[in-house]
Amino acid sequence: MKINPLAGQPARPNLLVDVARLVTAYFSETPDPAVPAQRVAFGTSGHRGSAFRRSFNEAHILAITQAICRQREQQGVDGPLFLGMDTHALSVPARATAMEVLAANGVTVMLAEEDEYTPTPVISHAILAYNRGRKHGLADGIVITPSHNPPPDGGFKYNPPNGGPADTGDTGCIERIANEFLEAKLVGVKRMSLARALQAGSTHRHDYVSAYVADLGNVVDMEVIRSAKLHLGVDPLGGAGVHYWARIAERHGLNLTVVSEVVDETFRSMTVDWDGRIRMDPSSPYAMQRLIAMKDRFALSFACDTDHDRHGIVTNSAGLLPPNHYLCVMIHELFKHRPEWGRGAAVGKTMVSSGMIDRIAAKLGRKLYEVPVGFKWFVGGLLDGSLAFAGEESAGATFARRDGSVWTTDKDGMVPALLAAEITARRGLDPGGVYRELTDEFGEPFTERRDAPATPAQQKLLRELTPQQVRNTELAGEKIVAVLTRAPGNGAAIGGVKVVTANGWFAARPSGTEAIYKIYAESFLNSDHLGRILEEAQAMVDDVLAGQGGGPVGQAIHQHTSREAKEEWRSEGNPN
Repeated sequence: MKINPLAGQPARPNLLVDVARLVTAYFSETPDPAVPAQRVAFGTSGHRGSAFRRSFNEAHILAITQAICRQREQQGVDGPLFLGMDTHALSVPARATAMEVLAANGVTVMLAEEDEYTPTPVISHAILAYNRGRKHGLADGIVITPSHNPPPDGGFKYNPPNGGPADTGDTGCIERIANEFLEAKLVGVKRMSLARALQAGSTHRHDYVSAYVADLGNVVDMEVIRSAKLHLGVDPLGGAGVHYWARIAERHGLNLTVVSEVVDETFRSMTVDWDGRIRMDPSSPYAMQRLIAMKDRFALSFACDTDHDRHGIVTNSAGLLPPNHYLCVMIHELFKHRPEWGRGAAVGKTMVSSGMIDRIAAKLGRKLYEVPVGFKWFVGGLLDGSLAFAGEESAGATFARRDGSVWTTDKDGMVPALLAAEITARRGLDPGGVYRELTDEFGEPFTERRDAPATPAQQKLLRELTPQQVRNTELAGEKIVAVLTRAPGNGAAIGGVKVVTANGWFAARPSGTEAIYKIYAESFLNSDHLGRILEEAQAMVDDVLAGQGGGPVGQAIHQHTSREAKEEWRSEGNPN
């Protein structure tokens, strides 16, 4: 794996974004809708881009916001719109632009008191709380965030009345209408000045912090944490939850230290990620060096990304836990210690999450609901209670309230972090120790993900792959028991293929944002078996893509194995 020499080191001055230039570019640069990269494009988490690349500029936000207003009208959504933002430099100007359009369209907008930053899960929580018991006048929301993306990026997400990420039907309509506005040079976009928008009768202030913080005891057992008197540490990574944690500690009587409350749009306090870029990723050992270095100060510590919908757990026993490890721990402990959860409530996972989850769910007697990558696939099940837990391999998860009802339908980084404290308090063993127990019972998985270049034609071929095109009957010496191009949970296309044996699997899928494809692999035998899976997986993919690219795609540009990860973490001061 090729790691940048700066990875894990404090960000150097030449890496810091020039915020003044970035914001100027947001207002002054005009996207050309004839250039595909400058059009509105909703991926799995809304529209993202950078003002420097003319992919996130004022014109985009004007067009998207007007498109959302039209979509609301067509869907009969006429309740309040809860509007939140994170701490990226482009979030404040984008919120100002959005307000000018929303107010001009007469939309009732709920802004945070004192213009406080608002995490993604808090918006989902607010939407669901407002809509509970209502049939009409339903609320929805917008979150302005590119998640953990680098500081120059901006992002814009729409959450419909179900509180979760918008599905492809909604985002497809919003994207189409927004690009029509761009092509028409914004003719038809309603707008008023920001001063008038903030004074409009439709603009209101909402105390997001108090409502969310007060409700936390209904999803995490705060009494267990409080009674254990654990000394906890949290690093908000300069993100949207920066002022939530002190309120959580005060309200629930926790011994919680916030290691930094600094908000700086350059994110100069971060250590740089594996590729030498600043990225607020709480699952990355490189980006998490500050908190990892402090781990012996606390019984347990944790962090969240910029919009606080992802988590990172640092334990004394194992250092920073890989996301799949903690997903397994959460599932095992939650279903054992939530007696009010219904027996029919299932475990939700994405197709590329660890097979350890399958084994744990089977032992617990719980149905497994396996879906393609994208949290939107979990929304319906979380809302109706058929899913009590939903998680994805990229450190995103949420789970039901203690009584089994819905908490949020979007990812929530804060409740998994607090759950780690509940587990430690209840078990007298931190999540790293619990995971070791699970490997003793279910076996230790060996994992790796490889990224390799692919042309658009090759990506399309992989996305449209059929099971019949995989002609092999064995993988790494074991009989292939399943070749999947649709998710078992909901039958949705996974945009690639997953091949499964008794003791391993691989999945291959094209990236939705880069000119690459990804191969995920896992073995429950050993690292040699994992190597064979990867070698044969690469050969299968090369065979499929040969007709659209002139032969094998070539050497992976980025690969990360579980063994290598452990060695890297040891070298960075982690014991295991």
